[in-house]
Amino acid sequence: MSIAETIQNMGVVPVVVLEDTKDAAPLAKALTEGGLPCAEVTFRTEAAEESIRIMAEQFPQMLVGAGTVLTIDQVDRAVAAGAKFIVSPGFDPEIVDYCLEKKIPVFPGCITPSEVTQAVKRGLEVVKFFPAEQFGGVATIKALAAPFTGVKFMPTGGVNAKNLESYLSFPRIIACGGSWMVSGALVKEGKFDEITELTREAVSLVKQIRNK
Repeated sequence: MSIAETIQNMGVVPVVVLEDTKDAAPLAKALTEGGLPCAEVTFRTEAAEESIRIMAEQFPQMLVGAGTVLTIDQVDRAVAAGAKFIVSPGFDPEIVDYCLEKKIPVFPGCITPSEVTQAVKRGLEVVKFFPAEQFGGVATIKALAAPFTGVKFMPTGGVNAKNLESYLSFPRIIACGGSWMVSGALVKEGKFDEITELTREAVSLVKQIRNK
């Protein structure tokens, strides 16, 4: 099964910002126990690289990726630490081409027809749509999906439990990136039981939406 297919089966990708590496293992445990063994660890903090390494080593069953990747150096560091996929907030041809050359699954951010065209030219079938809510949400994705018939989308940014159904009910959306179950406040306060519960609710919600 490809990375994209695994992500599609989950329906939600927890987007994680970790300020302290000590939180990596308990967060991975909470997500796994909640039924969502996946994390997009964003390269927004100094703790990102080591957090990816901890998660990948201690929870080999997890699908751990790196998000907010802005440089080739970050790609190399993330993959060396154990990241299985790369997500970037925008379309950077240098990063995309490098990942394709190295056979690293990459999901670049695309919000315009020109960016999606660049992705299609490179043979990509799944792109990130970010920031989703600020750029028109599902309506914009549907408009983009019409001419680009072979492209699927992974919206992130402003997606939450309340609007998840509007996204996942459109078949060209494989999954949504979200941080509502792994908020910085919950992590900082060590409320990992609460994270597990919110994760379970997210998994249940995905099932409800897809079984309608």
